[in-house]
Amino acid sequence: MLIDTHAHLDDEKFIEDREEVIQRAFDRGVKTIINIGYNKETILSTLELVNRYDFIYGAIGWHPNNAHEMTDQDFLWLEEQLNHPKIVAIGEIGLDYYWDFAPKEIQQQVFRRQIQLAKRKGLPIVIHDRDAHQDVCQIIKEEGVKEIGGIIHSFSGSLEMAMECIEQGFYISFSGPVTFKNAKRPKEVASEIPLERILIETDSPYLTPEPYRGKRNESSYVKFVAEKIAELRGMTFEQIAEITTENARRIFRL
Repeated sequence: MLIDTHAHLDDEKFIEDREEVIQRAFDRGVKTIINIGYNKETILSTLELVNRYDFIYGAIGWHPNNAHEMTDQDFLWLEEQLNHPKIVAIGEIGLDYYWDFAPKEIQQQVFRRQIQLAKRKGLPIVIHDRDAHQDVCQIIKEEGVKEIGGIIHSFSGSLEMAMECIEQGFYISFSGPVTFKNAKRPKEVASEIPLERILIETDSPYLTPEPYRGKRNESSYVKFVAEKIAELRGMTFEQIAEITTENARRIFRL
């Protein structure tokens, strides 16, 4: 049994075969999927998926690249949607300094505001961190996220950062890049952090693992991430599947 802790199955890349992709994942042992809604459009489509499929749950929030578009009305609407029984986290939220869609100051304000909302709701957060490691770590410390915990999705930071985040109550999630030949940093982190803090994901349709790198990703490919981590840790696939499934159930309260 596997849990894909981060997917975008509502993405337009699945428009022609979404049902087949979802069924294929289930048939290949992916018994739970967390779909991510990151703006108004994808939050609505995520809600449609969780209502349609028993084994799909949702995390919803405002992505940093859309932070400049979020209004007070949007924030109140987001808070209402969090009452859905199958919404298990707020995310993906965070900081993205690679793109310049939203000014850093606005990203940080929206990030902090959603963390405070998560604390009020008692929900974990799913963090998007791209080229913003230092500010992400500083904000989660200042906002006292440890009481709710969360996930750093598709982790790309150093081992030192991973341990710092774990101290703040976070789980570290790995996606396709951990399978890439030259991805030294994700491999090091996956090899060294405590097993009870490891999660696996696809971020499908993005970040496709080997051996399908360059093609569209899908939730059934999460097994390749589990296999690579098992190899790095000198463990069996079954052991990593069991551990990461239990970890996901714990943080999402499934």
